[in-house]
Amino acid sequence: MGRQSSKFLDLYGYDLLLGSIAAFYVFSVPYTKVEESFNVQAMHDILYHRLHLERYDHFEFPGVVPRTFVGSMLVSILASPIISLMSLLHFPKIYSLYAVRLVLGGLIVLTLRFLHIQIRDKFGHQVEAFFVILTAIQFHVLFYCTRPLPNIFALGLVNLAYGNWLKGHYYAALNCLIIAAIIFRCDIILLLCPLGLELLLTKSISFGKALKYCIGTALLSIGLTVLIDSIMWRKLLWPEFQVFWFNSVLNRSSEWGTHPFYWYFASALPRSLLAAYPLFLLGIYLDRRVLLYVLPAFSFVLLYSKLPHKELRFIIGAVPMFNLSAAIAASRIYNNRKKIFWNLLFIVLLASFLASLGCTVLFLLAAYENYPSGYALKGLHKIGSVTNNSNEQWVHIDPFSAMNGISRFCEKDFPWRYSKEEDLPLEEFLRRNFTYLVNEHTNIDGYKCLFTVSGFSRVHSQIGFPPISLVKEPKVFVHGSMRNEYVMSIRWPGCS
Repeated sequence: MGRQSSKFLDLYGYDLLLGSIAAFYVFSVPYTKVEESFNVQAMHDILYHRLHLERYDHFEFPGVVPRTFVGSMLVSILASPIISLMSLLHFPKIYSLYAVRLVLGGLIVLTLRFLHIQIRDKFGHQVEAFFVILTAIQFHVLFYCTRPLPNIFALGLVNLAYGNWLKGHYYAALNCLIIAAIIFRCDIILLLCPLGLELLLTKSISFGKALKYCIGTALLSIGLTVLIDSIMWRKLLWPEFQVFWFNSVLNRSSEWGTHPFYWYFASALPRSLLAAYPLFLLGIYLDRRVLLYVLPAFSFVLLYSKLPHKELRFIIGAVPMFNLSAAIAASRIYNNRKKIFWNLLFIVLLASFLASLGCTVLFLLAAYENYPSGYALKGLHKIGSVTNNSNEQWVHIDPFSAMNGISRFCEKDFPWRYSKEEDLPLEEFLRRNFTYLVNEHTNIDGYKCLFTVSGFSRVHSQIGFPPISLVKEPKVFVHGSMRNEYVMSIRWPGCS
């Protein structure tokens, strides 16, 4: 029995580690933000409304650009047996959100497994171990891997592409990136082009054969997304082409904020890589083989830097290759640790790992406080259900709250009813029959503030211990109608 357990850990220990950390993030921070809203609502509707498309959320709230249903449909199909069992046992819908996020995280961890196995075969067990350690002590890859963003669906295919690349299956690697670019994230073309060019220049592939394979894969991918999404959106549609047109041709993504050209290198990569940031540069110097693997990922970030609107999640697909280079550097330091100079580097390496772990804990604490409206609605359900009340309880959720933690998975059945009607002036609430408001405003005529939920505001550095603290401030206010005797009879925490 002990020998079997040891063999199991040898085979799947790294995956259990990464999967456990990802699952811990799911249970610690279950709620979702606006960036994830389309796929979260799509999974909810596929699981609960099924063929009743007229009840789907995206017809009422289509978003700035349409998104594909392919990823959310895949996750929903895989999660549906668990969701069905939960429904039979009358579990609250919030548990379904845990389920779909865990399924998605499991898929991404499986692609990471494929990648780290190829790293082991190419560079050895020790480099594989350091690759897994670096991924585990970083925050963003495992935190995001359970979040249904288009970038994360694309990340799974990017991991498969990297694995096939290391394995020598170059056409398969290109095909994975083509599928990712056509269905999930058009910007993956910025990774596909440098990789394809490198493979051509190193004569790893032939142009004619690559063209034959890639055109076939591209046509099949377009056919799949157009078929599924035209049905789901009820119009002829290739969603990612519209995203490409909006972001790249019209350059309208800059309406959501801009950063300078160097932002990815000065802010996003240091935060996402942590100790691996200096290590990946050292890895290029120590092992010249690595440059060929890092160069396409580096080019991807460099080309992406030309777009003014920048977010860390946009370049998350580059992180695994940088981690590979960092793992090679860490392995070389470990192997030479008995020499004086290398021993000093080994001590610095251990210190940087501990510092990375500390930063990850800080990031998690900030993330926990970054979904205030999810906690607000949970608190409202808990306190507002203390007595038996057969009357409908109408809750209005304003855009700020809908973007910061609330999804359809957070809703409950009768007597609770919900509205996300937008562009309502504050005075309009007096003429409406809402029982509760989950809102960003502190005072609304005709309503009493029942309680507030604070959220993350900024990081504050100070002399003493701890040297860094998180500053919170009230973000979401839950109001109750003063005309409703039932609401006024409940003892609320208050807003003072």
